[in-house]
Amino acid sequence: MSTAITFSEYGAAEVLRPAEVALPEPGPGQVRIKVKAASVNPLDMKIRSGLMAKVAPARFPVIPGLDAAGVVDAVGEGADVAVGNEVLGATVGGSYAEYALIDRPVAKPAALSWEVAASLVTVGQTAHRVLGQLGVQPGQILLVHGAAGSVGVIAVQLAAARGITVIGTAAERDLERVTALGATAVRYGDGWVGRVKAAAPGGVDFVFDASGAGVLSDSVTLTGDAGKVITIADMSAQQHGVRFSAGTADQGGQALPELVELAATGKLTLPIWRTYPLAEAAQAHADLEAHRNQGKAVLLP
Repeated sequence: MSTAITFSEYGAAEVLRPAEVALPEPGPGQVRIKVKAASVNPLDMKIRSGLMAKVAPARFPVIPGLDAAGVVDAVGEGADVAVGNEVLGATVGGSYAEYALIDRPVAKPAALSWEVAASLVTVGQTAHRVLGQLGVQPGQILLVHGAAGSVGVIAVQLAAARGITVIGTAAERDLERVTALGATAVRYGDGWVGRVKAAAPGGVDFVFDASGAGVLSDSVTLTGDAGKVITIADMSAQQHGVRFSAGTADQGGQALPELVELAATGKLTLPIWRTYPLAEAAQAHADLEAHRNQGKAVLLP
């Protein structure tokens, strides 16, 4: 047996509670890790609250969490990893736990902290995937809504590194941080369209909405083409003719190794706002839902 955070009903953060669970056994190609760090993602809260129930109904009890980093503790048949290796990846069956399963583990470089290693997985692969889906090219202008969020900060850095001009909307408190990532930072809220037009008088070529802040209609107007706008956060996408990007983050298995290399060599940064003991997962959710964070929240079992 081992300890994990579980919930047995949809609800607020308080439904998350520590519980004793069976030790997970790795299947073919999988590894079991002793979790050193587990990332807290916005999707975790949507699943816990029931917002995703129609799309993917939960089978209670649920161990939340999508990504983790840790030390390999057991290896399934066919997994090309040794016990004792340090790895990271997307988990199978939840990551808010002392032990978790990973399907396609990626080696963790020594230069990468446990906190960043766990935090790169979902948000990094999502940013990588959406940039590929948009097809934005060097020299073009990309508007990123929610540029200070966990997906946004990676999207800004990846795009800027590829020679793409990036404009990023963010809160007043985050403008300097977004500028430091390589974007022209624009304050969101009333009047954001005018501020974006001032920053890009020639217009913007593509829009990546990572905010879900009701910006799709104006974003389509800015680009002149709904096909040039993608959201990962606004469920009204279809009403605007906009693509909603979801699903497997890294179908080809190439994005995460690239992201890990960039982060390990200092070419990609991901701010860690706060760490919590595993038992304080509910507090982590509450803090993020209150928008107290400036960066990733990470659980440390």
